[in-house]
Amino acid sequence: MSYTAIGIDAFALVCLIASLIKSREKTGWALKIAFNAIKRIGPSVLTIIAVIGLIVGFVPPRWIASAIGGDKGILGVLIAALLGAVLFIPGLIAFPLARSLWDMGAGVTAIAAFITTLTMIGFVFLPLEIKELGKKFTLIRNGLSFITAIAIAVLIGLILE
Repeated sequence: MSYTAIGIDAFALVCLIASLIKSREKTGWALKIAFNAIKRIGPSVLTIIAVIGLIVGFVPPRWIASAIGGDKGILGVLIAALLGAVLFIPGLIAFPLARSLWDMGAGVTAIAAFITTLTMIGFVFLPLEIKELGKKFTLIRNGLSFITAIAIAVLIGLILE
C-alpha cells in the first residue's frame, strides 16, 4: 500500500471519528447511505473489473497497440474516442482500464480521447437526454463535447508525448 493511500485512509478515519463525536445519529445515517450505495454499485464494479480482466487476458496487446497505438495517428484516436463515447464505464474503473491500455501499447492521445469522451459523452443516456432537454440541444451538446474531447486529447498528447 502506498503512502498516499495510507494518508487518504488515515484522513478519512480522522474525519469519521470527528463526525461521530459531533453527531452519532447523522454519522450512522450517512454510513447507512454509503453502505446502500456500495451494495447498489458493487455488482457493476465487479462486472467491469471482470471485463477488464477478460480484455487483458484474451485481447492480445499487439491488437490494442495496432488499433489505438501511438503510431496509429488520428485513426487510433478516433477509434478510442468512439469507444469512450459508446461505453458506459464509471471513472473509478476507467482510469485503471486506461493504465491497462497503456501497458498494452495504446498511445497517450488515444487514451486521453477514450477517457474524455467516456466522461463527456453519454451515448447510453441519449434517449433520456433528448426527452428531458430536447433533440437539438442534446445533439449540439454531444457534438461539441466530442470535438472538445478530441482537442483535449490532442493537447494532452502534445504535452505528454
